[in-house]
Amino acid sequence: MITLKSDMELGHMRKAGHLVALALEKVAEEIKPGVATGDLDRMLEGFFLSQGAIPAFKGYNGFPASICASVDDEVVHGIPGRRVLEEGQIISIDVGAIVEGFYGDAAMTLPVGKISPAAQRLIDATRQSLERGITFAVEGNRLSDISHAIQTYVESVGFSVVRDFVGHGIGREMHEFPQIPNFGRPGHGPRLKPGMTLAVEPMVNAGGFEVVTDPDNWTVRTRDGSLSAHFEHTIAVTENGPEILTR
Repeated sequence: MITLKSDMELGHMRKAGHLVALALEKVAEEIKPGVATGDLDRMLEGFFLSQGAIPAFKGYNGFPASICASVDDEVVHGIPGRRVLEEGQIISIDVGAIVEGFYGDAAMTLPVGKISPAAQRLIDATRQSLERGITFAVEGNRLSDISHAIQTYVESVGFSVVRDFVGHGIGREMHEFPQIPNFGRPGHGPRLKPGMTLAVEPMVNAGGFEVVTDPDNWTVRTRDGSLSAHFEHTIAVTENGPEILTR
C-alpha cells in the first residue's frame, strides 16, 4: 500500500529533509585527503543528536554506523571506519534522519581533492540523472516515467544504472512502498498522486551495471571494479509539481 501524506505529515518530512540537507552540506566541507570516514560518521551523528534528531541508519537491520560512506568502486552501504581518504578518490555519502517520527534520506557523491575528468563526468551525469528523473514526478504520470528518464539519460552518456538496488517510498518508515527502479519502460506502475513521498536515488556505474556484496554483508561494489556514483533526494508529489524535501 502506498500511503499519501497529509499536509501535517509533509510538514514533519520537510523538517527531516532540511536537516538531512544541512548534514550533507556539513560533510561536503570536510571531504579532503587525510580525513577518516569514521570521523565523518561521528561528526554527523553528533550533529543529528544536537538537533534532537535520530540518525536513521544506525542499527537499521544491524547497520553499525550513522552514515554510509562508499569510496570509488563501492556503490552503496559502505561502512565508515579507519579508512583515510586519498587524493583523486570519489566518495558517496548517504545520510538519513528521523524528525518528529518521519524520515529524510539523501545522498551525494563528492570528489576527494582533484579527481580525473572521467570521475567528474560520472558524478555530473549521476546528479543530472536524478534531476531529470525528478522532473517526471508529476501528478498523473506513472512511477516508471521517473525510472525511464533516469535510465535513458545515464545510458545516453555512456554509463550504466545499477539494477539490484532501487529507490523507495519514505515517510514514517525509511522504506515504504513503492520501490522505484532507476530503469524500465515508461508508462508503467502506480499513477503518481499528491501526497506521495519518494526517495529517488540513481546509482550509476562507469562500467557495467552488475554489483557484488562484500563479506561484511553490507558494502556493495561494482563487479568490474569501475567507479560508481550515487545521488538521492527525498521528494513529495504535489499538485504544483515535485517538491524536493532534501534540497
